[in-house]
Amino acid sequence: MDVRYEEEQLDVPDRSVVAIGTFDGVHLGHQAVLRETRALAGTSGARSVVAIFDRHPATVVRPETAPRLLTDLHHRIELLAETGVELCFILHFDEERSLQEPEDFVREVIAGRLAARALVVGEDFHFGRRRRGDTAVLADLESLYDFKVIGLPLVAREDDEGAISATAVREALGRGDVGAAAAMLGRLHEVRGVVEHGDHRGRTIGFPTANVAVPGDIALPSDGVYAGWYEHPSGEVHAAAINLGKRPTFYQGAVPHLAARRGQVRLGRRPCRAPPARRQRHPPHPGLVGAGPHPPRA
Repeated sequence: MDVRYEEEQLDVPDRSVVAIGTFDGVHLGHQAVLRETRALAGTSGARSVVAIFDRHPATVVRPETAPRLLTDLHHRIELLAETGVELCFILHFDEERSLQEPEDFVREVIAGRLAARALVVGEDFHFGRRRRGDTAVLADLESLYDFKVIGLPLVAREDDEGAISATAVREALGRGDVGAAAAMLGRLHEVRGVVEHGDHRGRTIGFPTANVAVPGDIALPSDGVYAGWYEHPSGEVHAAAINLGKRPTFYQGAVPHLAARRGQVRLGRRPCRAPPARRQRHPPHPGLVGAGPHPPRA
């Protein structure tokens, strides 16, 4: 997948089929939009493009209530590349863009930079100043810019509790229901961080541990002990017991942390061919929880 930022020169051969949005988490609803984008591009001989913002718009429009992210920008790009879309076009979102009228955004970006032949969005898509832009506004501009708008229905959740959305995934994580989150994501929820020096207690309790510093704007499951997977940079995958939260065994009133057996942790990375990470509220010992029998596959 070619990745371009909006300040870079962009050559779009002839026309493109464009999906646009924040795509936080690249969940099953997003994946449906991207499949349709690729299918339309393939039948029309156009280039498939996904246009994303470099940050969640809420961090600019309402920073005090902005949600935590399911995926940072680099992780989003990685997941988008796995969908087979040909170009990822990254738009800078700042106060000026938040005040841009929908019609101006379409003229400048959709019709201008990306030369869209078709635009694929979820039916709840909103954009532009005060979120005034929607599928109806886009439909009004079809004849002016000679593109077609395809508004896809939202993808229903397996539990029939509504539609799949990044908000629903965050709520599931907040309940500690990583299985429900995985079902909506189409893969195990994953967090990434840098291993920090700790107290080296793993050497005294029979197995190595690692303290992983996860950025504060990333969504984590509620505190508990989870079974998950650790993937080494070499590609080796190990079952991991993941303690997320405080460490009452060693400290009273300890600060929240995330520790994982065998090193840097991911709460799952691949589609759900393996059992999802799961929580046990009262394990026999922090960090000693059985994982599923089969590791994620490549």
